[in-house]
Amino acid sequence: MANFKLLCCIYKDVHSLVRILTNRSNDQRQKLNTAYQNLTQKDLKAGLRKVLSGNLEFLMLSLMMPPEQFEAYRLRQAMEGLGTDEETLLEILCTRTAQQLSNITATYNKEFKRNLEKDLVSDTSGDFSRLLVALLKVSFVTRFHKQVLIYLEAEKGQSASEIIEKHFGGIFSGDFRLGLETLVRCIENSDLYLAQRIRTMKWPVVQGVMVSHSEEDLVAVRVAYKQEAGTSLYTALQKQFTGELQYALLAICRAED
Repeated sequence: MANFKLLCCIYKDVHSLVRILTNRSNDQRQKLNTAYQNLTQKDLKAGLRKVLSGNLEFLMLSLMMPPEQFEAYRLRQAMEGLGTDEETLLEILCTRTAQQLSNITATYNKEFKRNLEKDLVSDTSGDFSRLLVALLKVSFVTRFHKQVLIYLEAEKGQSASEIIEKHFGGIFSGDFRLGLETLVRCIENSDLYLAQRIRTMKWPVVQGVMVSHSEEDLVAVRVAYKQEAGTSLYTALQKQFTGELQYALLAICRAED
């Protein structure tokens, strides 16, 4: 039934299209995509590109990707073009499990016919490059995790930046220090880290975090956001965005807190 509704509204009713896609799980969207293609012999993503534009198009196409494909896409985007988006690289590598990173790596290599580890090395340098590779393989995190927990327990109330400064100040700087601080923040409270990322209200960050975590831990991120910002994520999205894009983001957010 949903597939028939999608067929009817894809070229006529953008609101209904957005409602259908944002009120389905990723698995349901994949099944919907397959059923749509079997019924129409057309590609659903191509249809979305025809009727949508701008950030709304980007958001809907992101929702249509399987999780590991979307993260692989974000990693590629972070390394393409002028400059490197170090914060997005760190976000993904510091908040994903070993199994998730393995799946993302395999998808990246297949999707782009490139090697993720080699791309990370070629796009970054020095200690930061080695840190990213270690994070990708989870070898560094396993060793570092216990020591960070000891620091956090001994120095409650101090920020990641303060802990890094106290124990490694004068030794590490630049992107490598940023990487260590991000890792400490994620070990301490990954939900708060993601909430702080969203709070910047930078579109690529909002879209990336909300789509990536919509079915895993977005509720916990919402709780952390309200504790950090003093207002709910739902309300913040209402103030920041308008129109169908606002409607879509609120549907992903799900509820007021």
